[in-house]
Amino acid sequence: MKSEKDNFIIGRIKSVKYAVKGLYLLVTTEHSIMAQLFIAVLLCCLGFYFEIDANQWMFQTIGLGLLLVAESLNTAIEKTLDFIHPYYHKKIGFIKDISAGASVFAAIVLLVIVCVIYIPIVF
Repeated sequence: MKSEKDNFIIGRIKSVKYAVKGLYLLVTTEHSIMAQLFIAVLLCCLGFYFEIDANQWMFQTIGLGLLLVAESLNTAIEKTLDFIHPYYHKKIGFIKDISAGASVFAAIVLLVIVCVIYIPIVF
């Protein structure tokens, strides 16, 4: 007979498996995520090239993470709404626009962080 502890551990392992599967699906199917991962790699290369300090790495990483999380949630919301109502509907379009707006907020935050880090270094 399985104990509750075994069920808990197995449940956590399954959760991690589903999360990794979701990450894989995002990275391999969503062009916006692919583009943002390219930006992330580019910023990491710039960080190494300009030898930014630990605090700058921290802010850059937080900004990149915020952007990827916002875009991932935007994608999930859009996919859910497309499943629920596959045809155009004004209210669903409004919700999808708001969801996309959250990604724009995250992009603006990252842009500000990047400017604060790199403009003083370059100029």
